[in-house]
Parts: sequence; structure tokens; C-alpha cells
Amino acid sequence: MRIIAGTLKGRALLAPKSTAIRPTSDRLRETLFNVLSHRYADSIENANVLDLFAGSGSLAFEALSRGARFACLVDNGIEARGLLRANVEALGLGGVTRILKRDACKLGNVSPFEPFSLVFMDPPYGKGLCEQALNSGHEGGWFANNALFMLEDRAGVEIALPNWFEFIDRREAGEGQVWIGKMKL
Repeated sequence: MRIIAGTLKGRALLAPKSTAIRPTSDRLRETLFNVLSHRYADSIENANVLDLFAGSGSLAFEALSRGARFACLVDNGIEARGLLRANVEALGLGGVTRILKRDACKLGNVSPFEPFSLVFMDPPYGKGLCEQALNSGHEGGWFANNALFMLEDRAGVEIALPNWFEFIDRREAGEGQVWIGKMKL
């Protein structure tokens, strides 16, 4: 796995040693960031990024490489947090990241953080965790009014979206799909 573009382009990311963590494929990540760069170009620059079910952190690190100002990486897995720490250190991103040991489906209040403008969710496939994390984050004030969301799941799986979520687009690549949406104003 490598960073696709930006200031960290070509830098390697450490990969998980077990199958408990499934990083977003390079192909799906490239598709996702192509959509962001072309349709929502202003969504990455200076973004406050929330990466739920962060795993290896590849989505947040890609956003930081492309100009995001800060990323909060949330995962409750021991292996994932170790991998996140190692990738943060290897990429020199200690000053612009924070790793949280927290259940993405039970986030609590956003304090001490500001609400996030760009949100990635890449939970274990097919378990309905995007829906739970969306509701938890919304209740805790984690999402900015103009937040843009990228929700990943297995291709063909339907995600039950809450009424405050405006669906924009869906893209598939390989076995994965990404749902793009934003907060309804």
C-alpha cells in the first residue's frame, strides 16, 4: 500500500499482519479520491478529517497528503492502533493526527475536538456498522453542518441511511463500494 498523490505520494504504508484489518484497496481508494478531487475539490484542502474504523489509516493519510489540516483516527482494535501509530511515525504526521481508542458506534461527545468536515467510514463489511456509527456521530456532534461522508461496504450491500443524511453518489471498485453523502441542511 502506498499514498497515491500529494505531498506524501509514493510513501509506503505499513500493512496489517492479520486478516482482522482490511485496508481499503488501492483501486477503491484511487476511485474515491478521484471523485473527491474532481467533484468536491474544496472538500480536502484544510479539512478536519474523521476516519472511523481507521484500520491502517490509509484514507486519512491520503487526505492529509492532499492538503487536509488534521485527522482523527478512531479504532478500538489493538492491532489497528499499533499499525496507526507506526504509520503516523513513519510518515511524520504526529503533529496533525490523533489516534483514539474508541468504539465508532459509541463515540460520545465530540469535545475536545471541533466537528469534522470530511468523514471516512470503512467498517467490517456487511455488519450494519456504518448506520450505527452515523447515528452515534450525529448524536455526539462529531459532524460539521457541511460534512461530506464516504461510507465503504461490500459491493451490493445496502446501507440504511438516516433521515439527516443526503445521498449523493455510489461508486464500486472490485469487491467494495463507497457511498458518498452529506449532511442535509
